[in-house]
Amino acid sequence: MAASLDTYRLLGRSGLRVSPLALGAMTFGSDWGWGADKDESRRIFDTYVERGGNFIDTANQYTEGTSERLVGEFSRDKRERLVLATKYTLSTRPGDPNSGGNHRKSMVRSVEGSLRRLGTDYIDLLYLHAWDGTTPVEEVLRAMDDLVRAGKVLYVGISDTPAWQVSRMQAIADLRGWSPLIALQIEYSLIERTVERELIPMADEMGLGVIPWSPLASGVLTGKYTRADLAHEGGSADPTGTRKNVAAANGALSERGLAIAEVVKKVAADMDTTPSRVALAWTMRDSAVTAPIIGARTVAQLEDNLGALDLSFTEGALAELDEVSAIELGFPHDFLARPMTRNVMFGDTRFERPAGR
Repeated sequence: MAASLDTYRLLGRSGLRVSPLALGAMTFGSDWGWGADKDESRRIFDTYVERGGNFIDTANQYTEGTSERLVGEFSRDKRERLVLATKYTLSTRPGDPNSGGNHRKSMVRSVEGSLRRLGTDYIDLLYLHAWDGTTPVEEVLRAMDDLVRAGKVLYVGISDTPAWQVSRMQAIADLRGWSPLIALQIEYSLIERTVERELIPMADEMGLGVIPWSPLASGVLTGKYTRADLAHEGGSADPTGTRKNVAAANGALSERGLAIAEVVKKVAADMDTTPSRVALAWTMRDSAVTAPIIGARTVAQLEDNLGALDLSFTEGALAELDEVSAIELGFPHDFLARPMTRNVMFGDTRFERPAGR
């Protein structure tokens, strides 16, 4: 495991070098009621960069645009050394049906707005934020390629999209000579492991670096919540208010989530470290993962999170974490792993897989 933020990793099949932990800027700005104010956001940003961190993650509508504005202001005198990633898709103007979505008009207008707020003439990495289910993939890919050719975007990625759609898009981009997708941003944590079925193997095979969001499951894996917090009625669809509401709305704050958090706390105590570090370090073990996103609201939280870079697990600790968080892979994975299936396919043939396959 990398021991510092300046032990860089290649992002997907590109030559772009990024830190092993990305700094999430969704907490920059208090517009949603639970983020950091400007001064604390600045301290978080400076601490991360001073440690060698170079990978900053934001989006067009995080904290109503405040996040991008603060990232732009903080990075102004060090723009060239940073990798700034932002996203498009989220709606920006109520009542305007074309102000959000995956289509070309939404993409181009969103990028222009992001460039203004970030105070830069190019975006290092542009993600499609979430699949809208309505836009043809050729429209998305060609529009992304046009922005790359225009120099407004250097690399492109995708977030929160079905694996079959991403793999199809990557194949089309390859065949047509368009800019390939180099990053896949998905929710991944000890509480959310279903991405291990299709999304993570697909990304590994197709050359996309995995960037996990919410590796602490909206704070549930830090141990901050108890069963008394379950009386939340599921949380609202509005991201404003409290982090507890967000944790409830996305399903992390549940009986299962709290049970996993208890084991994380036990493992952390056994290792003389913190639950946050255990949860973050666990996501970094998968070779397909490039850089989990840390969304600290204070410098103290950031310092704690960075300690995950130094953590190594015993086999016993990993077994405990795997047992409490395990998921069923389902068909066809479980079927293909059955002894009878393997016997009828391979008989007594034995072979070794190449490294990394």
